[in-house]
Amino acid sequence: MATDIRVALAGNPNCGKTTLFNRITGQNGYVGNWPGVTVEKKEARLSSDKNVVVTDLPGIYSLSPYSPEEQVSRDYLMSGEPDVVVNVVDATNLERNLYLTLQVVETGLPVVIALNMADLVEKSGDKIDAGKLSQRLGAPVVMISALKGSGVDELLRTARQEAAKAGSVPAHRFDSAIEGVLDDIEKLVPAGVEEGKRRYYAVKLFERDELAAKAISLSPASAAKVEALVAQCEKDCDDDAESIITGERYALIAHIMDECVKKAPAKMSTSEKIDRIVTNRILGLPIFLAVMFGVYYLAISTFGTAGTDWVNDNLFGEGWELFGAAMPSVPDVVTGWLEAAGASAMVTSLVVDGVVAGVGAVLGFIPQMVVLFILLSFLEDCGYMARVAFVMDRVFRRFGLSGKSFIPMLVSTGCGVPGVLATKTIENEKDRRMTVMTTTFIPCGAKLPIIALLMGALVGTSDATWIAPLFYFLGVVAVIVSGIMLKKTKLFAGRPTPFVMELPSYHFPSIRSWALHVWERVSAYIKKAFTIIFASTVVVWFLSNFGTAGWEGGSGAFGFLPDMEGVPEEFTDYSVLAMLGGAIAWIFAPLGFDSWQATAMSVTGLVAKENVVATAASLLHIADAGETDPSLWAAFAGMFSTMGGIMAFGAFNLLCAPCFAAMGTIRAQMNSAKWTAIALGYECGFAWVVGLMINQFYLLAQGVVSVWTVVAVAFAALILFQVFRPMPKGAWDDEPAAAAATA
Repeated sequence: MATDIRVALAGNPNCGKTTLFNRITGQNGYVGNWPGVTVEKKEARLSSDKNVVVTDLPGIYSLSPYSPEEQVSRDYLMSGEPDVVVNVVDATNLERNLYLTLQVVETGLPVVIALNMADLVEKSGDKIDAGKLSQRLGAPVVMISALKGSGVDELLRTARQEAAKAGSVPAHRFDSAIEGVLDDIEKLVPAGVEEGKRRYYAVKLFERDELAAKAISLSPASAAKVEALVAQCEKDCDDDAESIITGERYALIAHIMDECVKKAPAKMSTSEKIDRIVTNRILGLPIFLAVMFGVYYLAISTFGTAGTDWVNDNLFGEGWELFGAAMPSVPDVVTGWLEAAGASAMVTSLVVDGVVAGVGAVLGFIPQMVVLFILLSFLEDCGYMARVAFVMDRVFRRFGLSGKSFIPMLVSTGCGVPGVLATKTIENEKDRRMTVMTTTFIPCGAKLPIIALLMGALVGTSDATWIAPLFYFLGVVAVIVSGIMLKKTKLFAGRPTPFVMELPSYHFPSIRSWALHVWERVSAYIKKAFTIIFASTVVVWFLSNFGTAGWEGGSGAFGFLPDMEGVPEEFTDYSVLAMLGGAIAWIFAPLGFDSWQATAMSVTGLVAKENVVATAASLLHIADAGETDPSLWAAFAGMFSTMGGIMAFGAFNLLCAPCFAAMGTIRAQMNSAKWTAIALGYECGFAWVVGLMINQFYLLAQGVVSVWTVVAVAFAALILFQVFRPMPKGAWDDEPAAAAATA
């Protein structure tokens, strides 16, 4: 049996590394235009050769472990597992990318350098001498376009050839004065370290990298000698060790660029012209608001709704016609099958009123989901969302936050789970925890059915274009307000994390990667519908159809309520679910919804947000309803006495703790039961307060005043005080200002 060849893909964020990974392995790994999407390494076998295992490492800027993704990449490269490293380089930004390339070459591993986006370089008029670049770096250089597939076959052939070779000593050298010190340090590296890796460890010891010293078990005596050499060099150069190495690397890169690259006459690119508008200090934020308004308008009020209406009216409604022949709806077909099989009334109710009604209400939302993800994926893949993070960094920094915290929130528009995972890229522990606590405020795809249900209940139509963007921006405002308030507390005080990112050139996304991106999100939604939602609807059906009629003076027996004597038509009011919901309904009474049905919807929404609509369809006895069915709208709206209650219900369910899957991810990221409880408690408490203020201020506008009005005013005053009070003195003194190194 042939031995596997292990290929590691390493490169800066946005260099096209994951696009290359998807192309050569046939996988559908997530591709995005911001750092931190690939938070952990992913593996797959080469499509053309199953003996080649490709590992996609997180996008990084250096091998100095300042962030979790840098630590993951460095640990893997130095583990001895990879046979060859393919360093993917953005050829349109060669100077910045070569900083990592020099470090990868220093590891002594066999390296192949893939100059990606070669087509864009040619289009710009620049010339890169790949042969001369290969000589200067001491590694093969291949020009490719991962998006179009050009040069990829040659890259794979070269990688196989290099994997068969042993590693070599890096070819590049720094200034002679520095080299003398590095040579002396290299002599102190333990003899057991491979020849090709001695240079790497010498550089890391010069930088005072404790992890590197620990990895090679450097003796205390040798460590003392290294420190003396480094200290003397710092004194001679009048600079610190890390800055010395950084300066030497960039000086070397400047020489390489002069020798190997010929730049075309300077002119403003198309991307730069667009960026003058979309990243403008004044226009950037309004443009983003307009874009997101357009996305939700198209997804919910036009194209998406047309598809959803057809599904609900036909598949789960009254049936449809196919070539002139009448076709029955799904509930009618299922009912016919069960009756033909002699199923009991209880089984028929379970399947039709429980599973079909609940799951069908969620599946009816798929057309809107598809349109939403098509639009969001396009914005991400074309490069616009990277600009949004840049624009929001300016906004967030005014409130003591970082644009790096906005990246997980962008990811969360699809699903909160990867959004929470993306917080790994935030080095500052306080900022990371605060981002974990607030990122799920952004409406994910699973919350879109709730928004659609609210639209119908509020205005009786899906044409209320303002509602969907309103709840999206409610999430954004909740993040900003929470960030300002939390940053002024001892738990989260400190300087915001520096934000450095590359802005990729605008381009039309690859149809294949675009489609994979959409399918990944939609398929996850469908999978949830037939697993978590399916199980939840069964539980909800059981709890709402079994009970004791004796609660209201009936028979007192426990059983299937529709078959029991003396049970009124509204038998669910006597169910176990009614008892459980009624027991905690008082919590939501000040928010304008105290019925056990509304309480049950909110509780089941903690399992999966889609359950709010699925539970509504099941409890309100709308067996053929989707979230845009007028009968469901009317039944849902009937649970509330005012519009304020409906809005409060929506705000609470969109802002409270996320689904179970996201909760589990929060627990893993917090790595602490206490911090997990703080995060979930804050989300639920904040959502309750927002819902309270919405309902009570609505009632106040109608002239209705109660003790809860006073409570709502008090909460509003506390929030405004915390938001507008000055940053406490010394809040940032406990942490030194972090400096972001940029080229």
